[in-house]
Amino acid sequence: MLQSGAETYRVEDTMMRIAATYGFENSHSYVTPTGIIFAVDQMEATRIIRITERSTDLQKVTLVNSVSRSIASREITLQQANEELQKIESTTHAYPIFIQIAAAAISSACFLIMFKGGWYDFLSALVTGGLGFVFFIYVNRVVNIKFFSEFLTSFLIGLLAVIFVKTGMGQELDKIIIGSVMPLVPGLLITNAVRDLMVGHLVSGLSKGAEAFLTAFAIGAGVAVVITFY
Repeated sequence: MLQSGAETYRVEDTMMRIAATYGFENSHSYVTPTGIIFAVDQMEATRIIRITERSTDLQKVTLVNSVSRSIASREITLQQANEELQKIESTTHAYPIFIQIAAAAISSACFLIMFKGGWYDFLSALVTGGLGFVFFIYVNRVVNIKFFSEFLTSFLIGLLAVIFVKTGMGQELDKIIIGSVMPLVPGLLITNAVRDLMVGHLVSGLSKGAEAFLTAFAIGAGVAVVITFY
């Protein structure tokens, strides 16, 4: 759940509910975006799990929630629950890459219209957003540092937008750029940061907020470099 973009308080609540269902009333869990600590009073040693990779896969979060509800209602056994969780973990629920690219391209063009851009820039935003997302996927695999991937992607998006405007294929530079960078905006991070802060998870809320700020800064800096020389 944590690797797939769930809020930290949801992860803690799920773990403690499952433990309580099987008779461990005095369980304790402490979750941060990068680690999980879980213990049961006077039973076994405390366990720590390091979280190194995080993505967005809300389908996995929904499936794990479904399994936890089945456990709480005693509909499945512990062995069945373990098998279901192993199956969920090993299965990729994300859409194929080409669908993600198509969705990023279409959403970029639609965001341009939503931000009151003209239909004459629709194709420019569609191509810019699609190519930018392809570049982001490639660079993220090679560099594996999200900040640099987002910076380089936003730089490319700004450069493509300038090319479209210079060649007469686009007119409103700002609208094209704004629409094209929207697939990179950390909407889920910001939402989870606020929700964690509201329920009192200050460490997780602040860390996710900082991550969202760095993402926004990387996007803005990449675009700013292009605009400065434009």
